[in-house]
Amino acid sequence: MPEGNDVGSGYDALADGVVVADRDGTVVVINQAARRILGDAEGLVGQPLTKALPLVDPQGRDWWECTRPFDGLASRVRQPERLLTLSRPGAEDQTLLVTAAYNRDPHRNITSVVVSLRDTVARSRSERSGAELVSVVAHELRSPLTSVKGFTATLLAKWERFNDEQKLHMLQTVNSDADRLTRLISELLDVSRIETGRLELRKQVVDLPTLIERDVNGRVAAGESPQRFQVEIGSELPEMWADPDKLGQVIGNVVENSLRHGAGTVSISVTAAGDGAVVTVVDQGEGIAPAALPRIFTKFWRDTRRGGTGLGLFIAKGIIEAHGGTIEAGQADSGGAMISFTLPAGTPTYLEG
Repeated sequence: MPEGNDVGSGYDALADGVVVADRDGTVVVINQAARRILGDAEGLVGQPLTKALPLVDPQGRDWWECTRPFDGLASRVRQPERLLTLSRPGAEDQTLLVTAAYNRDPHRNITSVVVSLRDTVARSRSERSGAELVSVVAHELRSPLTSVKGFTATLLAKWERFNDEQKLHMLQTVNSDADRLTRLISELLDVSRIETGRLELRKQVVDLPTLIERDVNGRVAAGESPQRFQVEIGSELPEMWADPDKLGQVIGNVVENSLRHGAGTVSISVTAAGDGAVVTVVDQGEGIAPAALPRIFTKFWRDTRRGGTGLGLFIAKGIIEAHGGTIEAGQADSGGAMISFTLPAGTPTYLEG
């Protein structure tokens, strides 16, 4: 088995706590997450695993005596996740989610035991986030689905009663609501890819001014006043390599945020910055409350009075960071909200994970 420090450096990249014992049951590795969960982990390396982690099951039994990792059945390779209590003398009991994996040699002898620890607080936070996602999605899906169902049912049942203009209006509404559903599903897929590190970028030469112009023209065609937008393009912008669809999505999400939550003119500027470019979007509204600034790029952040899923800026941040850029929010000199992202020029790599 590799030296403890070499193994530990690999386990430190994991979000879960990991404690590794050798074939003799002696703790040889405790990763950073485990040290954070355990609080006082000094001196645990070199101790017997059962002493370093005195775990008790819900029935009050010693978990190690029940599972017998070092002299139990040779066919076992793991213990499924269990909710256990870490009961250490002189320390407050902790409830943890615990999993154990048994590494064996070709003769089925134990070579090491890897124990994974997960704080139930983190699990509860994750479960609340999942429940909130379900709630938001259900709420956002209900309105367009109700509209699609209502209009299609009406047309099927009473087709002959409507003239062509009425039919066209209903079908346009159905088409618009179907687009809303498609956008929502795309947002959910993007959230999943960002959180699991599977966001794919298909890079090519991108003209930032053209992407911005396309977004603004689309909004004007949809009914926004042209006077609401002011676009300023700097000179000598570098050649940018990025995913045009993803970057267009970022621009759309940031501009939509300014239109939804801000007021007055929305100013969009593009300037060169080193070997990349900076895009800044400023509105003339009341700005972002200081207490909200740390949360603006998190999932579900939104002004409940203005609606929306609260996923747009979270997705924008994930896409910009996947490109190697940064995004920030703050107060503009005019007092309104300011969102700015810096994008490196990039390289002609067509597929990145």
